[in-house]
Amino acid sequence: MNKNLTAVPHALSASDRKAHYGHCGAVLWLTGLSASGKSSLAMALELALTKLGYSCYVLDGDNVRKGLNANLGFSAIDRTENIRRVGETAALFADAGLICITAFISPYREDRARARDAIGPMFHEIHIAADLATCEARDPKGLYKKAHAGELLEFTGVSAPYEVPEHPELALDTSHEPITTSLQKLISYVTRHIPLGEPSPS
Repeated sequence: MNKNLTAVPHALSASDRKAHYGHCGAVLWLTGLSASGKSSLAMALELALTKLGYSCYVLDGDNVRKGLNANLGFSAIDRTENIRRVGETAALFADAGLICITAFISPYREDRARARDAIGPMFHEIHIAADLATCEARDPKGLYKKAHAGELLEFTGVSAPYEVPEHPELALDTSHEPITTSLQKLISYVTRHIPLGEPSPS
């Protein structure tokens, strides 16, 4: 770290932000194979939580790679840097008092652990645990087909590993339940662990 850098303190505390938004900041880190349902769940959760009164935003893998991480590929090194940047960005959202929902394959345990370290106790790892056969059968983007044809190299689940979370805060098996059921479980988890209070008058 550059020794010439000095962190500038904010005038607002975590308590101030909680009073403003009516809830604590947090990161809901959705991880799982491609086509497991991460993005669909993340976007549906963002809408549902907003209707309940939460302030939240989704960081989605494809969206982030079109902007913030447009210069990264899919090698192991680039995947690690991709998740490092996302972890730091999500930490800023949470520090601001928002609920940040991330939807990234994030295949490596070490990278997810680094994100947890960056975010701290506000980090909630959610494993979207659809099995490989289910994800290959869905294949909405045709990525598994391309990977098996050799058109996509280092594709998670086919030619690159996915390291299953060992102790996630929540696991949802979207291969055995409809997305609506998984969504309700997610909403229930959030309302239990990040309860919504009354925001302060503006």
